[in-house]
Amino acid sequence: IFVELTLNTMAEAAKPKALILGGMGFIGRHLVKYLVDNNCCSKIRIVDKAIPETASWSEPFIAYLRNPIVERMQASLAQPAGLARAFNGDHFDFIFHLAAETRFGQNEGVYKQFVLDLAVSVGQAAAQHQPRRFIYVSTAQVYDESRSPARENSKIKPWTLLAKFAAQAETALRGISGLPMVIVRPAVVYGPADVFGLTPRLICGAVYKHLNQPMKLLWSGDLKLNTVHVRDVVAALWHLTANGADGEVYNLADKNDTDQEKINQILSVLFRIETGFAGSAMSHLAQLNMKNAVASINDMHTQPWSDMLRASHIENSPLTPFLDQELLYNNSLCVEGSKIEQTGFHYQHPVVTPGLVKEVVDAYIVQGLFPMPAGWFLPAGMSAPTPATAAAAAATAPSS
Repeated sequence: IFVELTLNTMAEAAKPKALILGGMGFIGRHLVKYLVDNNCCSKIRIVDKAIPETASWSEPFIAYLRNPIVERMQASLAQPAGLARAFNGDHFDFIFHLAAETRFGQNEGVYKQFVLDLAVSVGQAAAQHQPRRFIYVSTAQVYDESRSPARENSKIKPWTLLAKFAAQAETALRGISGLPMVIVRPAVVYGPADVFGLTPRLICGAVYKHLNQPMKLLWSGDLKLNTVHVRDVVAALWHLTANGADGEVYNLADKNDTDQEKINQILSVLFRIETGFAGSAMSHLAQLNMKNAVASINDMHTQPWSDMLRASHIENSPLTPFLDQELLYNNSLCVEGSKIEQTGFHYQHPVVTPGLVKEVVDAYIVQGLFPMPAGWFLPAGMSAPTPATAAAAAATAPSS
């Protein structure tokens, strides 16, 4: 028995150690889950300025923080002391850099500080730490807008401010000597705990269900909005710790070739609403004064959403139907995600289905952060909270 225990201990110690910077976010919590579920590591350190309560972690995710191999460290990586703490006390084989500003509509100063400058500081510290691999999660919005799929060597011409500074961060990281880096550029990431991907459209679907009105979006149904499920993203991140080459870039996009029409079809099924599009003429008219058009669109959604939250006794929620102006232009996000498959990776969710999208709403309903739409049914074993518990759960959620 002693020999068997010793061998098990040695085998556990031989597993790599992972450092997840920005691990409290959407992708980070799923990466923690994946690494624990698949017994990948002997230690996982999560570093983030946020805490589970303010990052809207649900109980199933919080349970992973209680695993003995998981260490959570609260620290601001934008501060030298916090950055030093993140790397102190142990050596990590793999470093995942997820710490960045992910909200749209911020000013250039915010993105410079919390995307570009932060990436440079982290990259320099990581190079000194000498990991086996450093993985930087960028965005597919760095590519020139096109309805033809962007490959990893396609023209770089970011069409959001966030992507502009992510592209600059990629360039700066490449210039750091001794950093064994791989870059991933995901399309729109969706799945449970998504806030900024498909979720604003899901909220709009719920709003139009509440209003009993058809939902019509700007532009046309063939506007590309390529997607990738968060579970495929985190599986790809781990896959790239042992596959692919240093210095390589890998897009992450499923096989669905998602566009606005495909998303609308799913919303129509889930919320039982009529969907459509404003069309080219009306959309171009809106574009002549896009600021006012976007303000009007968001006003149409935010007040009914607030009413729905109040009626469900949800006092606070991180979820909002607000769509930033940058995301409402006629810009296609069209990405070719097959290069990573040449390394042996397989997408487990190649198609966006109503079930996968419903899973996002179900999880938020159970957390007490999303009002249950009329006619909605939760899976067996799941239930919406009572008004009292909904208010308590939302009280700790960050405001949007």
